[in-house]
Order: sequence, then C-alpha cells, then structure tokens
Amino acid sequence: MLEKLFAVHSRGSSVRTEVTAGITTFLTAGYIIFVNPAILADAGMEKGALITVTCLVAFLATLTMALWANAPLMMAPGMGLNAFFAYTLVLGHSLSWQTALGVVFLSGIFFVILTLLGFREKIVHAIPAPLRLAASVGIGLFIAFIGMKNLGLVVKSDATLVQLGNLSPAVVLGLGGLLLIAVLETLKIRCSILIGVVATSVIGMLFGQAPLPTGIVSMPPSPAPIAFQLDILGALKFSLWASIFSFMFVDLFDSLGTLLAVCREANMVDEDGKIPGLPRMLTADALATVGGALLGTSTTTTYIESAAGVSDGGRTGLTAAVTALLFLLAIFFTPLVGAVPAFATAPALIIVGIFMMRGIGQVDFYNFEEGLPAFLTLILMPLTFSIATG
Repeated sequence: MLEKLFAVHSRGSSVRTEVTAGITTFLTAGYIIFVNPAILADAGMEKGALITVTCLVAFLATLTMALWANAPLMMAPGMGLNAFFAYTLVLGHSLSWQTALGVVFLSGIFFVILTLLGFREKIVHAIPAPLRLAASVGIGLFIAFIGMKNLGLVVKSDATLVQLGNLSPAVVLGLGGLLLIAVLETLKIRCSILIGVVATSVIGMLFGQAPLPTGIVSMPPSPAPIAFQLDILGALKFSLWASIFSFMFVDLFDSLGTLLAVCREANMVDEDGKIPGLPRMLTADALATVGGALLGTSTTTTYIESAAGVSDGGRTGLTAAVTALLFLLAIFFTPLVGAVPAFATAPALIIVGIFMMRGIGQVDFYNFEEGLPAFLTLILMPLTFSIATG
C-alpha cells in the first residue's frame, strides 16, 4: 500500500529511510510549536489555542503535501510573516487579530488564483533577484530585532530610540541559549534550535526564572477562541491591500525558493531542470495559507528545514506524512509547550534571523542601481518595524 501511495522504492528509498527522514524534519523544525504561539500571543490571541492550531495546521498542511504532491516537504506557519502579523498589523496598525486573519485569508485566496493560473513562477522571475534577496535579509533583521526585544536585550529609549537593556537573569539565560544554539550549529548538530529552546527552558525552571509545567500530557486546548474568527469584510478596506500583497509576495518568494532548493537536494529535478509535480506542490502550499487563516494562524508556508529530512534520504511524501503525524502527537504535550518562557524562544528568533541573512553576499552593493533599492528594502523593515514598508 505504501509503495502504491508514495512510490518509495521507485524513487530509490525505503520505508525505514523515509520514517527516519520524517523524524529528522520534525525535530529540526519543531521549534515552531514554541515560537509561533509566543509571537501570535502578543497580538492578543489565546496561547493555548495557538499551540493547538499551530500543530493542527502543520499536521494538515504537511499531510496534504504528502498525499497530494508526494513530496518530502513540511509546512507550518511561517517565521517572519507571523511577526508581521503580530507586530505590524495588530500592534503597529491597531488592527484586531480577527481582521489580520482576514488579511491572511485574502492573500491566500489570491495566492491560490495565481497558482492555478500558472502566474506564480512568472511573477517571481519578473522581480529582480537583488530585491528578492534583500526582502529575505530584511525579514531576517526584523525577526532578529524582535528576538532581541522579546529577550530584553534591546529596550526603548527616549534619548536614542533604543538602547541595551539590563542584564537580568532572564537575559543572561537567553544569551546562554543563543550561545548554545550557535555552538551546536557550528558543530553541525541537527535540531540545534529545538535543543537550545528546551535546554534554556529547563535551566530557567531550575533557577526559578520560569514556572514549572503543570503536567506533561493532557487533552489539547480547544482551538475555538481563534478558529473561524477571521473578519474578511474588515480586511477588504483599501488601506489593507498593501498588507495583503505583502503577505502574498513574501510567501511567494519564500515558498517557491524553498521548493526549488529542497527538490534539487532530493534529485527531484528532470533533465530540463524542471520539477515534476511542482504545480501540485505549489497548490498545496497556497491552500495551506487559506486553511491556516480559517483555523486561526498567520501565513502557512513550506519550510527550508525540510532539507534536513531530504539529506537523511527522504524522497517521497512518506517523509512528510511521518512529520505530519508527529505534529499531531505534539498537540497532547501542550502543558510542556505552554511552559516555555519568552527568554527561551527569543534566541530561536535571533538564530532564524541569522539564517535569513545568508543571501546578502549575492547582492552587488558596488553596483549602485542594484545596491540602493536592495539596501532600502532590507533596512526599512527593521527600522520601520514593518515588512510591508520594506
């Protein structure tokens, strides 16, 4: 049955390899279970419901990718866009989170239309590569700045706008977590972010800087407080169209770039350089954003961490199916997830920001025509606290 459904052996893999790859992908990207609720809770959404919805959306979206596209790709609420949702739309523009979900939903609908009409790749290639790279770098700076702000490393200042915060025990623990993740990354140890978040949380609890979890396993919190609460009519205001297209275009670059990179790593490219099944992968990715908004989370996208599973030999949708099931099981560990403090998730944001800086070397800043727009794009995102402005 598995061979018929996923063509495991015909793609040069085995069930054991696919299962191992699926576990690797989950462990590598599992930090999103902690980080996404922490960010969206700042927008006034209920954290318990967010944990359930984050796991549920990752499960449904990744399973769709597995069964519909037969690809070893994992999907979950995207980093960067969740920060844009919480800190720009809700806190910055004083929108309700319900209206912000409406914005995400509409961006997803446009995304689906562009995908079905085959315009998605054409739009991406029509935008100069330096601007695409600068957008990714700018989002990385934005995420890292939010991480430093949440940690208390950077605080508000009336004299200089921002300044270095006090080195409280929580800040020191967060910096220790950042150092731990950096060392693990340097040693090329997988699951570095997840290990860092868990280790920092445990040490914080031992030193009384974070409350102990109320339990280990429990029935998941109800998603009802945030599921199907989106305000689509409120999102149709003319002033929000820029935000709708910002969500759409950032997801456009992010997901397509991830799909191409991971599929090349998995040798899923034919002789002409094309990826068989790419339209189905793109459709699954687009529909995931629509479904995620309905359930109550920001834009859902394909994760570059899928490459970890591919490097372990994952070649089919069975890898994604295993990852999806692990996200479903994670719902029942809400007491543990909910006990993770902000100073433990902040280093994850900073590290993800560093990862997103990698494309900066491909921008030719000696060419002023290329360098100026790229610079303005990447610098305005953190300085204006808005991805849309950049």
